[in-house]
Amino acid sequence: MPSLYIDGEWVASGDATCAQVVNPSDGSIVAEVDVATDAQVQAAIGAARRAFDHTDWPWSPTGERAALLDRVADLLARDEEEIARLETLNTGKAMRESRLDVQDVARVFRYYADLADKDAGRLVDASNPSIVSRIVYEPVGVCGLIGPWNYPLLQLSWKVAPALAAGNTIISKPASLTPLTTIHLTHLLEEAGAPRGVVNLVLGPGARVGQALADSADVDMISLTGGLEAGQALVRGAAVNMKKIAMELGGKSPNIVFADADFDTAVDNALTAAFVHSGQVCSAGCRAIVQDEIHDAFVDAIGQRADAIRLGHGMDDRTETGALISAEHRAKVEAYVRGAVEEGARLVAGGHRPAEADLQDGFYFRPTVFADVGPHMRIIREEVFGPVLTIERFTTEDEAIALANDTTYGLAGAVWTADASRAQRVAGRLRHGTVWINDYNTYLPQAEWGGFKRSGIGRELGPSGLDEYREAKHIWQNTAPGPMGWFGG
Repeated sequence: MPSLYIDGEWVASGDATCAQVVNPSDGSIVAEVDVATDAQVQAAIGAARRAFDHTDWPWSPTGERAALLDRVADLLARDEEEIARLETLNTGKAMRESRLDVQDVARVFRYYADLADKDAGRLVDASNPSIVSRIVYEPVGVCGLIGPWNYPLLQLSWKVAPALAAGNTIISKPASLTPLTTIHLTHLLEEAGAPRGVVNLVLGPGARVGQALADSADVDMISLTGGLEAGQALVRGAAVNMKKIAMELGGKSPNIVFADADFDTAVDNALTAAFVHSGQVCSAGCRAIVQDEIHDAFVDAIGQRADAIRLGHGMDDRTETGALISAEHRAKVEAYVRGAVEEGARLVAGGHRPAEADLQDGFYFRPTVFADVGPHMRIIREEVFGPVLTIERFTTEDEAIALANDTTYGLAGAVWTADASRAQRVAGRLRHGTVWINDYNTYLPQAEWGGFKRSGIGRELGPSGLDEYREAKHIWQNTAPGPMGWFGG
């Protein structure tokens, strides 16, 4: 079946180019998908442009757009097991993770369906009874939505749902490694009744297909979840046309543990923060920052627990964490591990591929823990995006905050303590877009998500996630016009 969706039609690649989709768990070929030609990318842009400029979709009643999103949420619930299976085959993550992802996607669509008609604008007091001054919100226009490979369906939904709720037209471009669930979502949008040209899907490498969206004068906005280098390239293209951008570009997230925190709970959550989805999470708690009094015991406990984590095929219900996304990505993680050892970090756990015979065909790497790390080591400074946890030590509250903020990123962080006042003080001083207190990696569709510094621009989710896809317009009406008398004569 063709896998490109352009102007309401499923089409094959214009030059018959296809890409293989690989299962990271065992290296098998899951599917072949069409790769869009340059002409097809431009055709998708043109379809979205026409649908925005020449149909009534952007000005359709918000109730109609909300109903579309609700129908999509119903279809996601209907197809939950099949979509979760596709997500696991495509990413290597455990099925229990994929099922939760699909449920979260449905919640995102329902949230924006409910929010779509909640803010029609506001009246502004002009201090003149003859003046009616209104702020109204309108869609941005044509939106290029570029998703990541680690949470391909979930994080694309954070873009698709608010973009459509606001009345935009869209061109989705999932990561080349993980397109399968975005293809399925596009089928559901079609089934739910998305008008012709409003929803489009193109597949292909980001450097060509994603960049074409950023470079096009007919695309009004680019939203990306991805790496810093990809974001920088798209920003340069978008700057030529001064288009709106929203970007989430990763993190190096600190997880601060004070000595008064419940020890076993903090250890258990630090493992989850670092090693869920083999650490391939933008907000992974990859830097544990632990107070002196419990540091050594914490290192020992984390090392023992990390060595006991069960790796396995994503479809195996016994699997606790799965494979890395590709052989190339595993090689990158291995290079970081070698570099950390060379720089003098102490390897506490992992640091190698698993020895089990049934894991040799997949892209697995053991959960890895380093202690005795220094602030200038690459393993501390750069985003590894793999199952690697570093453990730093601190003495005072100020020192913990300084370590946590000593990063060019600022996506997320956490603080563990039994002292409620200290928890609030530390959370208030952390320069990160989300801060958890005595928890990690939980989120709500109604709460904003995004980062400070190099972690991105703008916000997803919550009311601000809808605002990213809207333009504010001021309409001034003089109900009693007359001559101003500014000039004589």
